[in-house]
Amino acid sequence: MSDGAVARFGEGPDQTPIGLVGTVVTATRGQDGPGEVEFPIRGGTEVFIARSEEPLAVGRTVLCVEVLGARSIVVAPW
Repeated sequence: MSDGAVARFGEGPDQTPIGLVGTVVTATRGQDGPGEVEFPIRGGTEVFIARSEEPLAVGRTVLCVEVLGARSIVVAPW
């Protein structure tokens, strides 16, 4: 990256959560609304707003399958 450049979400090998396994920390409600999922990423852990096809309970292990935006993802049960 050149001087003054700003990294954007999704750039670089460890910048995207796609394929990462995480844990639901705020239950998702399926089509009725998102929850939150914590992932180990970039040398620490981060929480993302997570959508899912079916409701997912707190503590459920999930796989990130799609990025919708900088802090918004789609997860599936894992």
